[in-house]
Order: sequence, then C-alpha cells, then structure tokens
Amino acid sequence: MVTKEFVRPEGAGCAVTVDASPGAARTEVAGVNPWRGALQVRIAAEPREGAANEELIRFLAERCSVPRKEIRISRGATSSHKVVYIPLPSKRVRDLLGVG
Repeated sequence: MVTKEFVRPEGAGCAVTVDASPGAARTEVAGVNPWRGALQVRIAAEPREGAANEELIRFLAERCSVPRKEIRISRGATSSHKVVYIPLPSKRVRDLLGVG
C-alpha cells in the first residue's frame, strides 16, 4: 500500500496538506487520510467570505503556538483541499497536532 505524507519540510518550516470540512460543531483534527496524504480537519465555520480559512488558521496557530500571521494558505484557498505553511519543523507539527 502506498501512502502519502501530509506534512513535508518546506523552507524554514513545513507544508501541511489539509482536507477541511466546514460547518462542523467544533474545530478539531478528525484524523489523517493516508491515501490522500491529508490531515482531516473539521471547521466550526461556514465557507463564506473566508470565515472557514480564518478559523483553520486560528486553530492551527493555537495548536502550534505560532502567531496567526506566520501561518498562510499556500494553495487551495477556495478549495476544501489546501496546503498550509507552518513555520515549524515537520516532526514538531505532527506532535502538536496529535498525529505523531
């Protein structure tokens, strides 16, 4: 079975592939999809006017103890399948998100 990594080194930090599911009751990590190579995150915001993206960034910043302005959506801002840059090493991000 071939699986893809959801977090990869990129520059001084890492790129995290995320499958976002907006409209949830609360924002939380739902698991990892190894076939898509994506972290599954339920988002407690609707995908209107960037609200779900803002909530995703807030959640990741809080979980990783990184200022919000240092996290950015690199690809997929208008899609549920996104790549998010976090300025921390890959291993540290895995540990902080609880998917070690």
